[in-house]
Amino acid sequence: MKTFSLKKENIDRQWFVLDVSDKILGRVATKIADKIRGKDKPTFTPDVDSGDYVIVINAEKIKVTGSKLTDKKYYKHSLYPGGLKVKSFKEVNETYPERIIEDAVKGMLPKNKLGKSIIKKLKVFGGPVHSHDSQQPTVWNPKI
Repeated sequence: MKTFSLKKENIDRQWFVLDVSDKILGRVATKIADKIRGKDKPTFTPDVDSGDYVIVINAEKIKVTGSKLTDKKYYKHSLYPGGLKVKSFKEVNETYPERIIEDAVKGMLPKNKLGKSIIKKLKVFGGPVHSHDSQQPTVWNPKI
């Protein structure tokens, strides 16, 4: 029996909408990473981008456990001496709630060209409205 290997021509991609209000960040991020990578499909091939598109809404209402609200830090550097900027989870959630989910999912993907192409299939919106109605996404409720 030969090993199955998925080809680019045989990929079937779908669009899903996920509402993350009142859900835990890490648990949601693992489900999203598996979905956009294609690990939930029986035709998963590690070297082929075979995942689906995921639209995340209500990113500003995501929850974290413990004292991560004040203790979790996000770092950004301007590449100039002394250019390190540090913000807490709460500060980032108030200004750019989309970045929290994007960073969590990006950290769970491969660190190569494949990972850079996979992360482009994640669309995150802070509020309940998204701009991808023309793709006719289906509602996705993973067991978390």
